Amino acid sequence: MTKELVISVIIIVVIIAGDIFTTKYTNKSIEIATQSLSEIRKEMEKENEEDINKDKLKEQIREIRNDWNERHKKLAIYIEHDELEKIETNLASLNGYLDMEEYGDSMAQLDASVYVLEHIKNKTTLSLINIF
Repeated sequence: MTKELVISVIIIVVIIAGDIFTTKYTNKSIEIATQSLSEIRKEMEKENEEDINKDKLKEQIREIRNDWNERHKKLAIYIEHDELEKIETNLASLNGYLDMEEYGDSMAQLDASVYVLEHIKNKTTLSLINIF
């Protein structure tokens, strides 16, 4: 009886520790991506298109995509691939719109990216709503 109890406690502790680790990593990844996207938003919200630093935007989106691609490998272990694919698609579309200097469409893609990131964050958080 005690052997089964010890094994059960160990399994529960491992599950809780794994959840804490994955939640922290997910939240950190999403926070970094959201913060970078808000910096892009600030640059795109300038009143005159002539004031927008196009090279800075291209550099920022390239950095976001590179960072996300590195984090994707770890996130793919425990997050649905469809959710991660949505982020990659939105970032690719955002990059394309920025290359074409379509700032209105870029804002829409940026908002969609932030929404999906927040959705992933809420979905992976351990809560009663997600359990049932």
